Amino acid sequence: MKLFDPLHVSLWGKRQLTPPTPQKPFDEGLFFCNFLLLLYSLNMKKFRSLHFGISSILLFFACGHTSEKEAVSLTKQVEEAPNQKILIHEDGMTISTRFETPEGFNRVNPTTNSWAAYLQSLPLKTHGTKVLNFDGTLKTNTAAYCAVVDLSLHGNQNHQCADAIMRLRAEYLFEQKRYSEITFLFVSGKNFVYTDYLAGKTPTSANLWSYLEKVFAYASTLSLDKQLTSKDSKDLQIGDVFIKGGSPGHAVVVVDKCTDRNGAVKFMLAQSYLPVQDIPILVGDDGKSPWYNLDFGDYLYSAEYTFSKHQLKRF
Repeated sequence: MKLFDPLHVSLWGKRQLTPPTPQKPFDEGLFFCNFLLLLYSLNMKKFRSLHFGISSILLFFACGHTSEKEAVSLTKQVEEAPNQKILIHEDGMTISTRFETPEGFNRVNPTTNSWAAYLQSLPLKTHGTKVLNFDGTLKTNTAAYCAVVDLSLHGNQNHQCADAIMRLRAEYLFEQKRYSEITFLFVSGKNFVYTDYLAGKTPTSANLWSYLEKVFAYASTLSLDKQLTSKDSKDLQIGDVFIKGGSPGHAVVVVDKCTDRNGAVKFMLAQSYLPVQDIPILVGDDGKSPWYNLDFGDYLYSAEYTFSKHQLKRF
């Protein structure tokens, strides 16, 4: 074993012996402590289910080569490690089965066959699917969404933000056979009613889409903003719409909601955009999950647009 490095020449030309840098011995105790912390940070359910007392015992025996201060510090890290809830189930194929509620929150259970229940059950494309524009190109802002609704655009080039919301509303009412309620306001001020458009024909998915293509062409955020009814943001419900009428304007629809026992509320948003594209589920205000806090203040900063709290409306 070499105790010294080779001879070293000093600035004065003399040869000196330079002692080696001491090597810290491998500390298997510290290694095991860090391994325990790694398991905890990886959210391993079986490991997290162990009582903290067991973790403390393991750390006590594992940290024999560390100082008392280091052992206490490591133990505290395990104790304070976040017990995070898994929020995305990749195999879920609807909004309510893909996305879990945050820790301490429970999903709102709407009435069967309601507008809210319909939105919670919207079909989703396979996890990881990218949003496509109407021409098949990829949506540029891939960080704005965390899922894609599985509904075809049928090649339509007018399926913008308000159009997507009117489309969802019309398809819900069609599914419930409430045909006479399918009506939308044109920018011109005309009410365009589906049953009038049918002129006695039997309602079909084909002639509903034909009707909607006319709605997409002659209605917009300007007209939908006038058609909807304003409401207090504190009373936000699934199916409500944040909308700013204009050219351009924008609109997003609330597709899910959850609450905790203290009355805190979180909600989820969907939209279409420009260029015309699939309907994505937007990333929430934490930049990871799809949930937004209702206590957002005067302005809601959605993934791609800012709304005032006074711009919430309902059908």
